[in-house]
Amino acid sequence: MRSTAYQTVAGRLSHRGGSGRIGFSDEASALTNLAKPFFVQALDALKGGDRRGAAALLARQIREGNTSIGNLRSVISLAEHIGEMQLAIEASRLSVVPGSIESQLGYWGMLATHGRAEEAVADIERQSAAIQDNRSVLHFRGTLATLFGRFDEAQDHFRRALAGAPAPVAMRTWFALAMIKKFTTDDPDIESMERLERDSRAPSDALACLAYGLGKAREDSGDIDRAFACYARGAARRRQEQPFNVEAYRRKAEAMVAGFSVPNVQKLTRSGFKQQRSLFVTGLPRSGTTLIEQVLRNHPAVADGAELSLFSAAMIPTCGTGIDEAFAYQRRSTSADPWGDIADDYGGLIDRRFGSKELVVDKSLGQSLIIGHILHAMPRARIAWMRRNPEDVALSCFSTFFATGLPWTWSLTDIAAVMRVEDRLFEHWRSVFPDRILAVPYEDFVAAPDIWTLRLQQHFGLPVVGGLESAPREGAVGTASAKQVREPISTARVGRATAFARHLEPFSDLYFS
Repeated sequence: MRSTAYQTVAGRLSHRGGSGRIGFSDEASALTNLAKPFFVQALDALKGGDRRGAAALLARQIREGNTSIGNLRSVISLAEHIGEMQLAIEASRLSVVPGSIESQLGYWGMLATHGRAEEAVADIERQSAAIQDNRSVLHFRGTLATLFGRFDEAQDHFRRALAGAPAPVAMRTWFALAMIKKFTTDDPDIESMERLERDSRAPSDALACLAYGLGKAREDSGDIDRAFACYARGAARRRQEQPFNVEAYRRKAEAMVAGFSVPNVQKLTRSGFKQQRSLFVTGLPRSGTTLIEQVLRNHPAVADGAELSLFSAAMIPTCGTGIDEAFAYQRRSTSADPWGDIADDYGGLIDRRFGSKELVVDKSLGQSLIIGHILHAMPRARIAWMRRNPEDVALSCFSTFFATGLPWTWSLTDIAAVMRVEDRLFEHWRSVFPDRILAVPYEDFVAAPDIWTLRLQQHFGLPVVGGLESAPREGAVGTASAKQVREPISTARVGRATAFARHLEPFSDLYFS
């Protein structure tokens, strides 16, 4: 049965180069939207690059439209895609079904993912003992405790969740537990994990998860050969899920390098955006970006930070990332400041995500392809680009179970290819924006964190404050190295790949060729 909202002509937000201006050219255009759900109208708006219009329509879907579970799930997905995290959270809250632990976990996970882990903890604590002690909830409580660095509490939750758990659930819980404990050679937990892997049938992704956990356990205990075998087994299972097209990625990067030359960047309309909204930290996964984020977050002028992925959402009006799309966006925009509009949209998304206008650290993955857009749209923006020993990065990527999935990390040769592309992008963007990108060598930083913390503050134009590198890490930290990032800065992880040199030969042969 149709909602009455389906009979409403919604929004009247038309595409004007992403400006969000209101108005259709004639009444016939408005009638085409008659009886369309607001969500469908939002999809139509996005086809023309109207991110703001799509956001307004999603808000109307929540307020006035059909809020069945299926519709709300669609709203959540699209809201996350366009960077409207508050809309996604609200839709998730509305989708909670009384008595359904699965729907409650979805809502709590949404809160934790988007910087509101404290609210998730508080909501769980208001639940009955039966809900709090549910196996799935215990696992999630362990995950939240890990985010806040409460590792003893996390281990307790995980071990309680393991009691009587079916194999797929137990595999994921063992993995979560393995990430926060230190194993010894005769640790009985290793035998429990190996027996589970050997004797149980489970989905490939659960088996992969357990394999990564076993790899970490074997590496802790000094058994390098068996550790690498576990990592390789997990990666092989994940490669079955989704192949990675190395050539397509390389072609996209080369097109970016060719298109965003100095002459072409100079032809783009100047941006009038005057703020320094974020401190951008980029680099490959496992290169030390979280470490830099944590140091910068200790500065009194910086409120927070995370992997935000919000600039890509703000770029939706460009309808693409190439230089041709950038020029086309300028031509069709009716705004006097099209790139300032992009930056302003990004700033608005940051404000809504963090609830303030203070500086934040943006260490989103995958931004090396769009550095040109970021630095052109925000003339005061600066970037700290982490660089790290290639073998250490390769091993760390290959041995990490990325929950969101990074398909190129499931093959040593794909890792080599992607890292060579990253090197190419790094050199290119430094040639185009030589004064706005600071290369930060991981090994140098951990050897002299006080010196490099000073350089970072100077690079970003922050008032110089001492002792940031030794301040305790507080608050939730979402990273694959949740335990490591809570420890004092040290050189302990430098040269980790040396013990794996023989196993890393497929990477080394291609990367250094």
